[in-house]
Amino acid sequence: MRGNAASSSSGILLVWPARYVTSESPISTRINRPSRRPKLSMKQTSPKILAILLVLVIGFAAIALYTSIALTEVSSKVDTLQNIAAELQARNSQLESSLSSQNRPQSNVTIYGIDPARIYGNFNRSVVTIQGWQIAVVDTIFGPQRTISSVLGSGFVIDYSNSYYLVTNFHVVDGILNATVTFWNGEAYPAKVIGSDAYSDIAVISTQASRSEFYPVEFAPSSSLVVGQPVVAIGNPFGLSGSVTFGIVSQLGRTIQYQSAGGGFSIADVIQFSAPINPGNSGGPLLDANGMVVGMTTAVVSGSQGLGFAIPSDTILRELQFLVSSGKYDKHPYLGFQGVDMNYQLAQVMGTNATYGVLIEKTATGGPAEKAQLRGGQQIAAIGGQQYIIGGDIIVSIDGSRIVNYDALLTYLERHTMPGQMIRVGVIRSGSYLEEQVTLGSY
Repeated sequence: MRGNAASSSSGILLVWPARYVTSESPISTRINRPSRRPKLSMKQTSPKILAILLVLVIGFAAIALYTSIALTEVSSKVDTLQNIAAELQARNSQLESSLSSQNRPQSNVTIYGIDPARIYGNFNRSVVTIQGWQIAVVDTIFGPQRTISSVLGSGFVIDYSNSYYLVTNFHVVDGILNATVTFWNGEAYPAKVIGSDAYSDIAVISTQASRSEFYPVEFAPSSSLVVGQPVVAIGNPFGLSGSVTFGIVSQLGRTIQYQSAGGGFSIADVIQFSAPINPGNSGGPLLDANGMVVGMTTAVVSGSQGLGFAIPSDTILRELQFLVSSGKYDKHPYLGFQGVDMNYQLAQVMGTNATYGVLIEKTATGGPAEKAQLRGGQQIAAIGGQQYIIGGDIIVSIDGSRIVNYDALLTYLERHTMPGQMIRVGVIRSGSYLEEQVTLGSY
């Protein structure tokens, strides 16, 4: 029998039948062919792949949708900002065009709503410098001696009855010698005082300059001023001609004291303002935002900051015709008494509830107050180191208008009354209110 044999370690031959070693034998197959893993069918793999692909597609679609929405919102915001920027640019161009048409430089418009550069450019030519000499007599250990001092002040041009004049302060030209006026262009001419009123600190002067030198100002009623309103002052402080400062109206109806060789007196109804002024500014114009004269600078408190005073334009216009025609003004109303402002301390000492008004300390002999039987005080009281004459009438009203203090009393008389006029004066006397009829005098 044919067959294949194999030997063992014992030398025994093993013989297999020939059919077991054919190519179809499982043993031969296992020895000669590598093993293979079974293949998955398409029916088994397709659902899984499709699910994964579906998830990926949905994810990418969501990302794309979110990106698209975000880009749309950003684009919308950018368009909105561009529209706003374009609108602001259009408004800015319109404003620039408006300002250019008015010839007003933007850089000169202040927080007060006033343009000092424009006002100065238009009205500096109306302001003059006044100079001259004053002679004063002073007492020395060697007897009376004459002293000569220089005069420096300001003034401004006005047109009255088709003639040109210059308005300034009385204290600038009081006793002036060899007076001259110098215009904005340096041209100087001799000047002459034609009228003055010390009680309002106003003077009018004339000069024989060429008509081309005169640039008259225009007036606005000072009665229309309000506290906080912006104003501009032009003058010649310390000889620095054509200087401009600006500020606001700090208060109205002030009273200032004027001292001269002949004595002291009150100047009523004065404007207080904050624009800085100095010696040499006296007599210069105080102008509003429209360049209209509302006052004339007159005084500054020495050592103060932003505490200046001006004569109101209403006072200037009221007196102008008399100063030009007769050289004086003597129509100030006169009540004829000496008094002080009431306050809480005075009220306590006097045993009254009236903490406002004007206490009459004494009346002028033969004056309107005495004739109307208004009463002064009888006893002296010291309060805070100062002496008062107490016990007199307390003026609290005139013609029904409340009088708060001495400023209010003098301002009311100056604005609303005339010499010879009869007024009703309301007073507190011995704790009771009563009224007296008073006919005003003049000075």
